[in-house]
Amino acid sequence: MTESAERAPKKSNGGGTARRSAARLAAVQALYQIDHSGEPGNQVLEEFLRFRLGDSFDTEQDVAPYKNLFSEIVAGVSEQEPGIDEIISATLSNKWTFERVEIILRAILRAGVYELQACKDTPARVVITEYVDIAHAFYDGQEPGMVNGMLDRISRNLRPGEFSDAKPAPDPAEGQPTDEGPADQGLAESGVAQDDGQQDPDQQDPESEDGAVGS
Repeated sequence: MTESAERAPKKSNGGGTARRSAARLAAVQALYQIDHSGEPGNQVLEEFLRFRLGDSFDTEQDVAPYKNLFSEIVAGVSEQEPGIDEIISATLSNKWTFERVEIILRAILRAGVYELQACKDTPARVVITEYVDIAHAFYDGQEPGMVNGMLDRISRNLRPGEFSDAKPAPDPAEGQPTDEGPADQGLAESGVAQDDGQQDPDQQDPESEDGAVGS
């Protein structure tokens, strides 16, 4: 199997939660393409908005991602990548470097860290669950657990007030995957567990569905 992020979500209709999940999935795909191809982030963002998430998107069959959330994540990661990568690197086991982490895992972690930093209206546990679900779409092994452990630890540093009574997650497994491992599991749309007792932000007033987020 070869590493790829070019997988389409299962076809289904969906409400606000599904559309936010689809936006995060599309953002991870775009971040993968930026890292893998070396294309400028704004170019890939425009490509996705015009050709992959544009007017031809079949909303009768697929979950249409919220374009604003998609754009915010991709643009935000592109602008803040050095700082985000430092946070991720500091959380890795001493036996691993950031460069050894698979490209798709880097994309998942970057998107998750960006949301934890910038999207304070979305509870940290919701962000973690969303990106663990995306990791499950690509991997059957230890990688989703690694994403869970790393984002949990990062979130406790970035948002300590949300974890005042909770125990930290275990250290991420030392056997973290490298660029040589497979990452081409079929991309399936997953439901998001919201069991932390906090209000689901997807139940709030829906955001504007179409325009891209400005700088």
